[in-house]
Amino acid sequence: MTETEIPEDHPRYASLVTRHRIEAGVEKGITSKQGLIAQGRGEAFDYLLGERTLPSADDAARAAAATLLLADHPVISVNGNVAALAPAETVDLAEAVDADLEVNLFNHTDERVRRIADHLREHGADEVKGLAGDGEIPGLDHARGVVDADGIEAADVVVVPLEDGDRAAALDAMGKTEIVVDLNPGSRSPRTADVPIIDNLLRAVSNVTAHAKDLADATPDELERTVEEFDADAALDAAEAAIRDGSFADGDGK
Repeated sequence: MTETEIPEDHPRYASLVTRHRIEAGVEKGITSKQGLIAQGRGEAFDYLLGERTLPSADDAARAAAATLLLADHPVISVNGNVAALAPAETVDLAEAVDADLEVNLFNHTDERVRRIADHLREHGADEVKGLAGDGEIPGLDHARGVVDADGIEAADVVVVPLEDGDRAAALDAMGKTEIVVDLNPGSRSPRTADVPIIDNLLRAVSNVTAHAKDLADATPDELERTVEEFDADAALDAAEAAIRDGSFADGDGK
């Protein structure tokens, strides 16, 4: 069954679509096999969150949009799962906030970077960074520490969806403002982030884009106020509370 063959009225439609996209990403050489495990873990947390965007996550998405619009050099980091799950949505976000796209992989090969870059271009990207590898994130010994000097290394704001905790910490040590999309409020990545968005990637990226378009004509003072009013710790606490207090009583999952 292909993605287009999944009936939209299926109660697990969104979940089945994301599973298909990850599987297709592996087949296309975009996503690593470990990405399948990461997707399953994330889906479990989404189930616990009720597969919905919490009000706190929507507040985070708006703060993220304001942060990106205020940035001098924003960069969106793209790994294999992001490329497979939300390529068009990620390109749309980059265009809405005038951000660079940069491929950054833990299981790095030049061929995978090229395939992901081509995949993003197929979905509308003009330029994709990540192949130069002439910069670094200090303190990381693995491949994710290799970045483009005019990309992530030079960025003031970095969007790091589905991020590894050690790289999130290393970027923080560099003084980067980080926006993290993660479904686990207890993970080190969102707890390191300036703006943690505890939401499904597909919902979150589109939501940030929508907020960016809504804020496009806002003044710098209005954008700064939006950022200042956001409370990262409160957002994490709200997501944890939703998980702990949730109920399966009305669930229809399979």
